[in-house]
Parts: sequence; C-alpha cells; structure tokens
Amino acid sequence: MKKFLIPAAALIAIAGGSALVAQMPTAAPGAKDPAKVTGGSYKVDGGHTQVVFAWDHMGFTNNAGTIAEPTGTLTLDKANPANSKVEVTFQIANLRTGVAKLDEHLMKPDFFDAAKFPTATFVSTSVKPEGATGAEITGNLTLHGVTKPVTLDAEFYGAGVQPMSKKENIGFVATGTIKRSEFGMGYGVPIVGDAIELKVIAGFEKQ
Repeated sequence: MKKFLIPAAALIAIAGGSALVAQMPTAAPGAKDPAKVTGGSYKVDGGHTQVVFAWDHMGFTNNAGTIAEPTGTLTLDKANPANSKVEVTFQIANLRTGVAKLDEHLMKPDFFDAAKFPTATFVSTSVKPEGATGAEITGNLTLHGVTKPVTLDAEFYGAGVQPMSKKENIGFVATGTIKRSEFGMGYGVPIVGDAIELKVIAGFEKQ
C-alpha cells in the first residue's frame, strides 16, 4: 500500500491559505458614506483608475477604449470641498481599444502622436460642490500638446480602509465630453465622431 506524504511547504501553504480566507472581510470595506472620508493628501491608485472613452463610428457603432494606470495626487479639503485640487497624468502608451491595429493607428500622428506627446494631464482649477456627494470639476486638459479647459461632473463613489494596505481609499466617477478636433486630432471628422465621451473611474489612497 502506497503512502502519500504532503511536503511541509504544501502544509504551510494550505494553513496560510485557510488563515487568509478566515481574515477576508465579510463585506466590502468601502461604502458611499462621506463620514468615512478624512480628507488630506492622497495619491492616485493606478491599478484602479482609468479613463474610458467612447466615440461614434460612422453612425453604426459607439466604440470605446481605455487609458489606465495613471499617476497623480488629490488634495481633499473635507471642511471646504471647493478648496480641493486634483492632478492626474496618463501615459498614452497605456491606451487600449482591444483592436491591435486600431491601437497602433491611434499612436500615430493622425491621432495622439504618442512619440511626440507621450502623456495627457488634467489639472483642476476649480471645484464646485453639488449636493452631498457631487461636484463640478473644471481644469486644464493637456492632450496632443494642446491645453484647453474641460469640465467634469464628478460623483463620490465610496471610501473606507483598504484591508491590505490599512490605508484610507476613496473613489469617484466623473463624466464629460470633449471634441478631439479642438486638440488637433480631427482625422476622419465628421465620418468618425468628433465628440469623445469620457468616463473617469478614479481611485485614491491616503498618504
């Protein structure tokens, strides 16, 4: 009769895995509760922040892509939200549509010209609170070497202590629309839509 021996490393892994499962929270640590927000200085959580952009393609479809893993900061004044400031930088090379040939074309001078203009930045200039959890954020968007004011409608999504980092995390969703031709990317207009719909999913970690 054969005997099967479980290596010590495997036993440790099994025990550790069980302990990890036991320590997992039974409910999501974040909630749409402004009381969980302490305010102060935050940095962008690049792994959970992205811009989703969508455009009309010849009147047939509304296609979309993402630009993820940005860097940046948020200064949140809880007592006076109008004093809050946000600054975010995206690497254009992180753009993905799911269509390799389209991604390649978007990197060329017809569109982003990523070799010459590798980043896009948004720097807020004003924050106007709207209700208990919303805000109108206006700032300067620099894209393709052109800087223009852009206004986003932002909504607080949730806050709480991240169980692994033990730090406060906070998230927002913001929406807006820009015209790509105003940033020197008018290739294909009007057959391919000029208006670009933006949805910004923004996560931040307390410093």
